[in-house]
Amino acid sequence: MIEKNKKSGDTSWVLNVAQLARIELTKLEQKKFANQLGAVLSNFELLNKIDTTNTEVTSQVAGLSNVFRKDEIKNPVGEKIRDDLLSNCPQVEDGSIKVPEVFDFGGKK
Repeated sequence: MIEKNKKSGDTSWVLNVAQLARIELTKLEQKKFANQLGAVLSNFELLNKIDTTNTEVTSQVAGLSNVFRKDEIKNPVGEKIRDDLLSNCPQVEDGSIKVPEVFDFGGKK
């Protein structure tokens, strides 16, 4: 059951949550949030009264499942295009285009 002090109207628990979240609330906001959150907790209290003893546990109802596939190259033409591109570059290192350094780190890398 939800504690009596967490019902609509009592702002003490709203102040506690606000302090934990490190946010400041005006008196009007405290009252507003106490009423709104109290209503939400009352709805959960109604849900707690529902008998679910014969209900099957489920995580989703649409029948979807994850589809995994092996990560592999399926386009050998892409490898030829890459090789053709690299053959036109002035400098290549480990399959990458090598370019002059952009930043000077004083000889340190």
